[in-house]
Amino acid sequence: MKLVKWNSGFYVGRFQPVHRGHVHAVTQALRQVKELIIGIGSAQFSHDPQNPFTAGERFTMLRLALDEVGVDRASYSIIPVPDTQVHSIWVAQVVAYTPKFEVVFTNDALCRQLFQEAGFKVEGIPYLDRRKLYATNVRNKILNGESWEALVPASVAKYIVQIGGIDRIRNLARTDRL
Repeated sequence: MKLVKWNSGFYVGRFQPVHRGHVHAVTQALRQVKELIIGIGSAQFSHDPQNPFTAGERFTMLRLALDEVGVDRASYSIIPVPDTQVHSIWVAQVVAYTPKFEVVFTNDALCRQLFQEAGFKVEGIPYLDRRKLYATNVRNKILNGESWEALVPASVAKYIVQIGGIDRIRNLARTDRL
């Protein structure tokens, strides 16, 4: 059931990679807004152990994952948002990069604080199996040759394999240890 409270909302994540928890968060936020702006955070980073995927690859993963669960593309926008490295101006940068929004969906304490200080309404999102569904866990499972595919949508798992994401994660980890 959709209970629209706001016209537009904002949800940001690094999506390194997109996992089932991200999809759950987006669908929960979409129950409360007519349009959701999804920010690809740390958009300028890629090809390092914590940020192996490019902003374009994360955009594609989000589209694939949301298509897989039947989310109407007209109900959301995806915007790359680079980091400023200065917390006090980050919200202003987000506002400059995105269409107008009324509410922010986040469970991150710093993100909550920064947006509240800037006068935005901030809502939490119920987690989905947070003990397993977080991107570091997915990357670590890929790195260690463990089963990871069930943690991400099937279309995302296929895409990660297609773009050489498994080898990339493993190669970047080796480089990091040199």
